[in-house]
Amino acid sequence: MMISMVAAIGKNRQLGKDNQLLWHISEDLKNFKRLTLERPIVMGRKTFESIGKPLPKRVNIILTRDENFRAENCEVFHDKETLLQWCQNQSFSEVVIIGGSEIYKLFLPETKKLFLSRVDYDGPADVYFPDFDETKWSLKNEVNHPALSNSPAWSFHEYELN
Repeated sequence: MMISMVAAIGKNRQLGKDNQLLWHISEDLKNFKRLTLERPIVMGRKTFESIGKPLPKRVNIILTRDENFRAENCEVFHDKETLLQWCQNQSFSEVVIIGGSEIYKLFLPETKKLFLSRVDYDGPADVYFPDFDETKWSLKNEVNHPALSNSPAWSFHEYELN
């Protein structure tokens, strides 16, 4: 089973602030949907709460330390090993990690593909994508997007582990 990650990060790896995204880029959200549709997605409780509901046409998997947490139409796990074993038992060929910061950090060692939207943003944040050694990754694709009147410039990068 392959583990992939999808994230949108600022210039300093910023992910969000006050459990909210830092920008709204329509094309990037469409790209996120394309990368995750019909795939199992793994997220932390805070990410799920910021979205507010299970994402349609995906198996929504939540990893949380809160033993009492429940979410309708979601699979909830309290440790990484049990989550991964369940995914293996489901015969998933790929699982996509969608955040947040702690979940990215936890799964980064097993990740084989990174889909990063790098946003021209240098402002405040309270959660960050984990630091990673880019020399261990090969850039397979890059698409640049100019700033629009309602969104900053950004570029989409697809990496594979060397």
